[in-house]
Amino acid sequence: MSYRLGVDVGGTFTDVLLVDEETGSTWRAKTASTPSDQSVGVLHGIDKVCAEAGVDRSAVAHVLHGTTVATNAILEGKGATVGLVTTQGFRQVLQIARSFVPGGLAGWIIWPKPEPLAALENTVEVPERVGSDGTIITALDEEAARAQLRKLRDNGVEALAISLINAFANDVHERRLREIAREELPGIEMSLSSVVLPEMREYERALTTVANGYVQPQVARYVGNLRTKLASEGVRAELSILRSDGGLSAAEAAIAAPVTMLLSGPAGGVTGAVWVAEQSGHTELLTFDMGGTSTDVALVQGAQARIGRETKVGDLTVRASAVDVRTVGAGGGSIAHVPPLTRALRVGPQSAGAEPGPAAYGKGGDQPTVTDANVVLGYLPTALAGGEITLDREAARAAVQTIADAMGLASVEQAAAGIIDIVNENMLGGLRLVSVQQGFDPREFALVAFGGAGPLHANALGRLTGAWPVIVPPSPGVLCALGDATTSARDESARTVLRKLGDLTVDEFNTIFQDLSESASARLAEQGVAAEQIVYSADVRFVGQGNELPVTFELNDGPERLAARFDREHERLFSFTLPVDHELVNARATVTGAKPTVTPIHLEKGDGDPVSGGTTPIYVDGHFVDAALYDRLKLRAGDVIAGPAIVTEMDSTTLILPGHTATTDPSGSLLIRPTQEA
Repeated sequence: MSYRLGVDVGGTFTDVLLVDEETGSTWRAKTASTPSDQSVGVLHGIDKVCAEAGVDRSAVAHVLHGTTVATNAILEGKGATVGLVTTQGFRQVLQIARSFVPGGLAGWIIWPKPEPLAALENTVEVPERVGSDGTIITALDEEAARAQLRKLRDNGVEALAISLINAFANDVHERRLREIAREELPGIEMSLSSVVLPEMREYERALTTVANGYVQPQVARYVGNLRTKLASEGVRAELSILRSDGGLSAAEAAIAAPVTMLLSGPAGGVTGAVWVAEQSGHTELLTFDMGGTSTDVALVQGAQARIGRETKVGDLTVRASAVDVRTVGAGGGSIAHVPPLTRALRVGPQSAGAEPGPAAYGKGGDQPTVTDANVVLGYLPTALAGGEITLDREAARAAVQTIADAMGLASVEQAAAGIIDIVNENMLGGLRLVSVQQGFDPREFALVAFGGAGPLHANALGRLTGAWPVIVPPSPGVLCALGDATTSARDESARTVLRKLGDLTVDEFNTIFQDLSESASARLAEQGVAAEQIVYSADVRFVGQGNELPVTFELNDGPERLAARFDREHERLFSFTLPVDHELVNARATVTGAKPTVTPIHLEKGDGDPVSGGTTPIYVDGHFVDAALYDRLKLRAGDVIAGPAIVTEMDSTTLILPGHTATTDPSGSLLIRPTQEA
């Protein structure tokens, strides 16, 4: 027998899911993350889940890993020293950027412009020029190139990014520069813009290539270290890394293009949420993943997550396909504070993380967090993560009392309720970004809540958004690991076209996309994966526009139907279209392998009236009420739970508010609705 193992490393917890590849049976485990060396927490989780399943580590055939290593390198500014090689005359491409200043009017007055990932002193120019049609206008001056590369070597660069003007149309000079660089700077990681992002727009292409080089050495070290430790511990499995667009890539491919995994962690959660929600018959979803450090939200249509063409991490925005996830600095470890000047309560984005963690964890933390507020209000049991973490209620009360004192509140419960209200509003803002701001009504979607802290806040977020039902999957705390284990290998090919759709024949149109799909399929085949699904997309704009919109379509649609799809998307986003021709800017084909077999949970039929495990007082809507307690493992299909109630399980706790009812779906999910709708 062989097993697939999904691993998701978060800021606070590491989640592990083991899947029997023959029967589809699953086992789950949750353990504390180890920020100093993530592989330690990963191995601990693997040991825990293998012991739970009663299997040896050597039986694990595939390790599928969602990681935040690349993300953290960007956020913490701990990437490599990158050297950038560009065409003569374009040395300041990263400094000039797009002249965009975030914020409102006159925001530039106080906006500290981020430093480029490649410093100007580490940016060199080489004499060469390629036309936008791919013709060579000025040949590469190899001697001058060698002299410039030696400067970068003397500066001690740790990675090299090569991004020449119009290399998307002809990459011959970039490939030759790579050969020369291997002689002048042996042993360092190299990124070519014609490989990383073979599309027009020199700034976006240069920035994405530099970002790839910036995180590449750290990702290479982490993946190499993890593979070595897995092998030394008897886990001789094939390691795959989750991409930002929700697909998998082999470890070597992830090291070569780490910019494609900047949102690796959140993408796994969305994939898992789609899989679970489909079991309950829901395909239009808002996903809400609340962990210990942050909350990730996304929108899903027709069981397909919306894929964007930009990946945003902190102040950095690169051109790489990614699930359209928005991150809010709100999690169970988010710290509450009261600035002395305003005396207005704030929650986050600072987090207590895993070390020392919330005060209730008893690891030395003394600052009030969202978790501490939930403890004070009675929403959390005395132990988390299957007993691995025991909660100290008195420490939590003492921490939250500092907020009550700072605000002059009569009770610690009032302060705790204020913390919860504010963090819920913060997360509502994120959900509105992916729904209302994109032209979608959240009331037309179900809300899938997961992550260790998500089910505690899910009912309140449903009430704020009007998204019903609120779906709480089984084992919501390890759903990201389920997403890692249930996704498929994926690859993508793209190219710039710059042709009017009206000028393209159907045969020309089809040939462009078929060539791209064949290229991506060939790379998957090199990993031993056969293509199962091909998704075609294009960046289209009205002739004369400066920006384009990504549109997904079927290949047999042809140019006319692609134009019609673009018109509908443009109308939805901007409420108008133009009576002019359309221009195909970039063409793209995404190829995905077969999905693994995972057996869905199927609960036995219950009598609709589950047995309560007693009651506990909780503070809700300004006063204490008695909430019924339920063990989720004892629930059966059709069981109905009337709020107020608390449902506990190994990796998470679900709060059902007064006036709401949760029904247990045969697939194991809790479906929460207002009582009159239940």
